[in-house]
Amino acid sequence: MNQKIRNIAIIAHVDHGKTTLVDQLLKGGGVFRANQQVAERAMDSMDLEREKGITIKAKNTAVHFLDKTINIVDTPGHADFGGEVERALRMVDGVLLVVDAYDGPQAQTRFVLRKALQHGLKVVIVINKIDRLNAEPKQMYDKVLELLLELNATEEQFDAPVVYGSGRDGYMMKHLGEEKKDMVPLFETILEHIPPPFAKPDEPFHMLVSNIDWSDYVGRIAVGKILGGTVTMGDNIWTIRNSDGKRVRAKVTKLFEYTGLGTTEKESDSAGNIIGLAGVEDIDIGDTIAAKEDATALPFTEIDPPTLEMQFCINDGPLVGREGKYVTSRQLRERLFREIKTNVSIKVDDSDRAGVFNVKARGAMQVAVLVETMRREGFEMLVSRPTVITREVGGQVHEPYETLWIEIPEECVGTIMQNLANRKGLLTNMEKKAAFTMIEAVITTRGLIGLEIDVVNATSGRGVLSHLFKEYGPWAGELTTRLTGTLIATEAGTTTAYALTGSQERGRLFVGAGEEVYMGMVVGENPRQEDIPVNVVKAKQLTNFRSQGEGKGTQLTPPLKLSLERAIEYIAIDEFVEITPKNIRLRKRILNATDRKKVERSEAR
Repeated sequence: MNQKIRNIAIIAHVDHGKTTLVDQLLKGGGVFRANQQVAERAMDSMDLEREKGITIKAKNTAVHFLDKTINIVDTPGHADFGGEVERALRMVDGVLLVVDAYDGPQAQTRFVLRKALQHGLKVVIVINKIDRLNAEPKQMYDKVLELLLELNATEEQFDAPVVYGSGRDGYMMKHLGEEKKDMVPLFETILEHIPPPFAKPDEPFHMLVSNIDWSDYVGRIAVGKILGGTVTMGDNIWTIRNSDGKRVRAKVTKLFEYTGLGTTEKESDSAGNIIGLAGVEDIDIGDTIAAKEDATALPFTEIDPPTLEMQFCINDGPLVGREGKYVTSRQLRERLFREIKTNVSIKVDDSDRAGVFNVKARGAMQVAVLVETMRREGFEMLVSRPTVITREVGGQVHEPYETLWIEIPEECVGTIMQNLANRKGLLTNMEKKAAFTMIEAVITTRGLIGLEIDVVNATSGRGVLSHLFKEYGPWAGELTTRLTGTLIATEAGTTTAYALTGSQERGRLFVGAGEEVYMGMVVGENPRQEDIPVNVVKAKQLTNFRSQGEGKGTQLTPPLKLSLERAIEYIAIDEFVEITPKNIRLRKRILNATDRKKVERSEAR
């Protein structure tokens, strides 16, 4: 045991205040100067994390309180990034479970707490945002206890201490009604209830690689908790690969300790601490690093398998190469296979077609984050609609099912219930709250694809949806997931207001005036479940009888611009999303209308 160290992870549902709470722990631990200006959510270092307001990558830091070091791992709250949560929990001995004092435990609260309990970790409950209007901190604490019972927590885990406070305002208290002062009550609770790391200082050095960092100066950095012994700069070490058991010799070139928002180089470190270690090429998550060649490989927990599969293809459209730097099959393949080095919950395989790669992931959000990252790096690509990964059980096809929670206004219940029926969702519970109705249902992962768009449209943006993988079950049959058809461009060129005015009578447009389109591009949707060809580049013919100004009073409805995640869920099986650094376009897989009809006729036979 290393009594001077505590290793904790912060877990919670999306938007319950984890990262803001870490900011306050950093301030309380003296990481920032009293007058230092610090950006909110300092641990969210990726641009995408700041824009979306969510944590995507698990990151670690450390604060010092009294004479103790508290290593803190900030984890994602979204179930799509469960691989990050799994890895983080391997490095810690306890968790802070953050729960919103108004919303209470949500879908991902259940997900991350179940993982923590399975790892046998101690829990400290943090009822956050008690300053919110209509907050009910005491009732939410009771709901957390109910959840612990439901997830079969041990008696020790069930007797978890609780603190109440506001991460935003920087105070915590052990009992409601105490003085709202600072973060000290939380620090004290961590030191009292989270055990020091179990480590064996007298054994030879060994550690499990739980994360991979990168430095432009030293390359790949293996991050993990030292489980035994001491490591020093210049030591000769052995890597035992998790993939094939091969043992590779290396030398420690750098050692890092995570402090505040950065790293500090160290000469040596001992059992119990979380460190970064450089000097091993091609190190992967799950590998074991040890001082001796005959050391035993440490067990690595299997990550929950992916449930969705989609295709990443080279862009073969007429506008290819105009906006992106990386457009070839080789560049796309190298980037995807580089991703799986640090993202253990994504799988990539070569397909039987050149320039097409099969990517398996946990959900559409995870894929959207990868695609958005790649387009910002300068990639162009095509992405298909997600399909579910099936299994054969007893000669029957089984598919993934999820538990679904939807919070919607009372007047929208009928519309959403009809939508769930179309998708073969099974209602399991309905609870009426003050201003909203909470619907709980079981639905296939297939049925979830595109549902969020429907909920947003039906509730004018007021509906909230969350879901959690439940189990594999029998194939549910055909589902109706998209109720609309599309408007397909018949000509290439630049759109005109004149042509769009006529086209918008057919349905809702995805493009505005002055945008470049091509044949086979999806330029809008229509209410009927069929594709309608439209010419959106037609110019007005000027004659002696019609002046150029005639009809200028016509107003164009602003086009609907789908986000990347929405576009991926929106497209049909015969469509692609074309992604470039500057544009997101929807298109048919086969651009030529005649060729499409030939394929449709051959499939109908």
